[in-house]
Amino acid sequence: MKVQATTRDTTVKPVKKKAPVIKKDSAGVSAPASVLKPATPAAPVSTTTAPAVTAKPAVPAAAVVTADSAAKAAADSTQQLAAVPLPKETTYDLYLKKLAATNIFLKSDKPTRLDVNKIRVYEDLDWLVYVMAGVVLLLGIIRLSYLKYFSDLFRAFMNPTLSQRQLKDQLSQSPFPNFLLNGFFVISLALYLYLLMYRQQYIPANTAWMAIPGLILLVAVIYSVKYVMLRFCGWLFGSSELADAYIFILYLINKILGILLVPFLVILAFCKPEWSKPFMYMSVAFIVLLVAYRYIRSYSVVKQYLSFSRLHFFLYLCAFEVAPVLIITKVLLVALTGGL
Repeated sequence: MKVQATTRDTTVKPVKKKAPVIKKDSAGVSAPASVLKPATPAAPVSTTTAPAVTAKPAVPAAAVVTADSAAKAAADSTQQLAAVPLPKETTYDLYLKKLAATNIFLKSDKPTRLDVNKIRVYEDLDWLVYVMAGVVLLLGIIRLSYLKYFSDLFRAFMNPTLSQRQLKDQLSQSPFPNFLLNGFFVISLALYLYLLMYRQQYIPANTAWMAIPGLILLVAVIYSVKYVMLRFCGWLFGSSELADAYIFILYLINKILGILLVPFLVILAFCKPEWSKPFMYMSVAFIVLLVAYRYIRSYSVVKQYLSFSRLHFFLYLCAFEVAPVLIITKVLLVALTGGL
């Protein structure tokens, strides 16, 4: 029995390439399956009778998107963009646009404005608040403690026709309030002189710790020396009763002046400079009127004890009342300003 030999086909058959399978990714863009998973190259087929022929590995297919798939992907992305709603303009956005269009200071060619405000130098004047509060509080305590003395004091000031002895007897019954009001006059006048020099810029504010006690001591020394000199002159010339009457009028006007200066102290301490100027001149005029009233009352009292001419009384005022005040004022101004 003959076995027929079958001939084998030794020719190399080409490997058939699989058509790329196009899949859609999560973004909706089509891509070939070969991109997602590269193709495995086919193994070469060899025979025993013919030399082995090595087949080249198949090149992975490039991610080429056809025109139809690209158009479809573009349509899908357009639908997704159209599905997102556009932000709407609110009333606030419209107002900002209108403001930017109408306000000239928000434009690039806005007008320039120079800052003409002066730099204000800071001064710590908190201590002045406490000082003024202490002065007002002291006056209130004295008045509430000695109401009868206050009423007799102003009655003696407003009614000069009352008997001098009667007024002295009524006021001498309360020596302690008399001493308190004399001390209050010294403090009030010293503060007034300090505020007057401060408003005229003769002294800075940082020297108050030295200027106010110095002025208080100066006023106290002046009126103490004046009191001693009047007592001495009354004893020397045998006119003690006349000296008592003059001293009573002098310190009566001083007490009234110390009380009435309190409103001017508050105004000069806390008002603006343009407002404090008129009140400063008013206070100076008020002091001049009180001093003139004191001299008029003194002249009528002294006339009852001595006979003298008006010229002599005027010379006395110029020599012992006006001249010392002017000399002391001049010395203070020279010491504070350093000029004549």
